[in-house]
Amino acid sequence: MDLTAHRVHRDDFAAYQEGLSALAREKAEVRQHSVGKLTARERIAELLDDGSFTEIGQFAGGNMAEGYTGAGVITGFGTVSGDTVAVYAQDFSIRGGTLGKVEGDKIIALMDKALELRIPVVAMLDSGGARIQEGVIALSQYGRIFKKTCEASGVIPQVSVILGPCAGGAVYCPALTDFIVMTRDNSHMFVTGPDVVRATTGEDVSFEDLGGAVVHNFQSGVAHYLADDEADALDYTRTLLTYLPANCDGAARRWDYRESPEDAANAAALSSLVPESSKQPYDMTDVIRSIVDYGEFVQVQELFAPSIVVGFACMDGESVGIVANQPLCEAGTLDVDASEKAGRFVQFCDAFNVPVVTLVDVPGYRPGTEQEQAGIIRRGAKLIWSYANATVPLVTVVLRKAYGGAYIVMGSKSLGGDFNFAWPGAEIAVLGAEGAVAITGRRELKAAAEEGRDVDEVKSQLVEEYTRENVNPYLSVASGELDAIITPETTRSSIVSSLRILRSKDRSHPGLRRHGNIPM
Repeated sequence: MDLTAHRVHRDDFAAYQEGLSALAREKAEVRQHSVGKLTARERIAELLDDGSFTEIGQFAGGNMAEGYTGAGVITGFGTVSGDTVAVYAQDFSIRGGTLGKVEGDKIIALMDKALELRIPVVAMLDSGGARIQEGVIALSQYGRIFKKTCEASGVIPQVSVILGPCAGGAVYCPALTDFIVMTRDNSHMFVTGPDVVRATTGEDVSFEDLGGAVVHNFQSGVAHYLADDEADALDYTRTLLTYLPANCDGAARRWDYRESPEDAANAAALSSLVPESSKQPYDMTDVIRSIVDYGEFVQVQELFAPSIVVGFACMDGESVGIVANQPLCEAGTLDVDASEKAGRFVQFCDAFNVPVVTLVDVPGYRPGTEQEQAGIIRRGAKLIWSYANATVPLVTVVLRKAYGGAYIVMGSKSLGGDFNFAWPGAEIAVLGAEGAVAITGRRELKAAAEEGRDVDEVKSQLVEEYTRENVNPYLSVASGELDAIITPETTRSSIVSSLRILRSKDRSHPGLRRHGNIPM
């Protein structure tokens, strides 16, 4: 055998392949940049640390005029802030980024390796869906990806970044992952497109109104972050990953932290942010930023169900998930969307060993036929399920009020809270004093009216008596439902000391994972 000739042939073939790849990349840049989008490789470079990407399956499927059969998706590994992640990016400039057999095989192979290495997966989606020319083979590949995504759920974090169209059955790939990031102008998600909707229902609807980023961030709750552009989307993804362990058994995220004078001052001034009157609104995010490290708080689903706030932060250098009622919106009441939003967030944190800090200021569930008919019983139970089954450290603080069933579901002691605290004057009861008196004091109020006495004065006395005997937080301490009454100024230190104690909490589990992270 002529080894020299063989080597020359091999080098020529490599040069040929490189030429095809360079030509494909040049075409991709022109097509993507013309509509204000990055190429698949540019997106990967933007997400990962400089020079860290290692591509796998680059020439899977053989050669074609556009590069190679599997060119519709790029797969590989790299690092984000030094930690290894698996990443794949669909390339819309090649066959519309459609998924065929080879593309599907590449994605599944990447996910298999991510599960083996127990590292996060980031998917960048920009595709026309299943490749029509490959028929049922392309469809079956989506089924395999769905199954693999479910297999990975609760084992490794999965993030989907929607950077273009994502339609039909393809939408369930990101729907099964833990977080979905969408860009404001170019990303769309829908099961049936505008043309099909128009043909079947007669409804004339635009891409944006049917499945745009604004719709899925504000209304449907499908997305977790609305990015201004691709750079913002990928920056948020990088930030999100820094708070998460590599897998369900990975070490909790911790950093060296030394409290600054500014942090101490913010914690000490907490009481000035919260009005004494339980009826006066305030911004709960200001409270959160006052007690977390450096005031940094990364919200999740900020625009959806705004009566509750969820997100990630650090306390004393340890990554935590935060769940808090938002009095600034609908008085912080719980509704169907808020229950599902908080429930899935707690479920995720528990799956990946992220402690949960719950800040409570809730008047109850939102009343009305709309909520009852929307399934508040069924959907509200999801929040109960998430807290009740959580084995992650749970620390809860009642700031001003917690009434009825809403008190129970917000990380109460009876539901599994490890350490539960309340501020002085916090109101904890079945009902607010005025609402309770309207029921329990009916006869006395009626008698006062008949006798010509001042009904308002009698009502005030009854409210004061009810508050003293039933709403006083010290009664909750005496019954064991609270561990202590703390001042606003010591809120941060109380949470931090509790989290330190709970680091040794037994979280062992049989099998590959604690549980999956099923969509809610």
